[in-house]
Amino acid sequence: MVNHLEERFQALGSQETVMPDYPDQDHILIIEDDQRLAELTRDYLEANGFQVTLEADGAKGADRILTLQPDLVILDLMLPGEDGLSICRRVRPNFAGPIMMMTARTDDLDQVLGLEMGADDYVPKPVQPRVLLARMRALLRRADGPAPNGEMRLRFDNLEIDNATREAWLEGERIDLTSAEFDLLWLLARNAGRVLTREEIFNELRGIKYDGQDRSIDVRVSRIRPKVGDDPNQPHRIKTVRSKGYLFVKDS
Repeated sequence: MVNHLEERFQALGSQETVMPDYPDQDHILIIEDDQRLAELTRDYLEANGFQVTLEADGAKGADRILTLQPDLVILDLMLPGEDGLSICRRVRPNFAGPIMMMTARTDDLDQVLGLEMGADDYVPKPVQPRVLLARMRALLRRADGPAPNGEMRLRFDNLEIDNATREAWLEGERIDLTSAEFDLLWLLARNAGRVLTREEIFNELRGIKYDGQDRSIDVRVSRIRPKVGDDPNQPHRIKTVRSKGYLFVKDS
């Protein structure tokens, strides 16, 4: 697999590099025990204007994330010392940046678990370098600032959502949200009173068509609900509309 990826990285490396749309270098932490793959990814990202740090030991992964506070983490699922799921779960209370989980395993359960642990995206190996880069940039764009929709803060009874600071509060207490969770919450809230289909949500947040199988939005909704005071069994704020999508309920 690495030889195949190496050919892809080398082929792209011989072409003209397209620099990202960021005035400053974003810091990327890659936690990957396959040294050759990690180095190829680092070289490709550095050629595209990123600052990259490598870590191969899963046992050190969580500390590295919390100490460095990088702009984005690329986290392998299977690592020596501590696996990616455990690392993701441990750092989430104190790291709000995007986490992109990668693995050679194709089990859907791994994807669901990764998202439930707080990952923002899940990429199966092998991945085309340009696809990896595009998905990274999409995560960074959403994390770098609010969407230009004119609205900055929404209030719903005891829930406040601020699109400028990308923060939310329930009864005055700040809610811990990942970047992807905030994006979804804001999208639902600014469309309060209207059912958003999964197709609309995928198009808005990820710029891709919904394949009818991806459960990432459902997983994120299940994580958001208790954070905004919803009963997961009988939600009153974010309702599931069968065969359609989700409805953020306006206050009466």
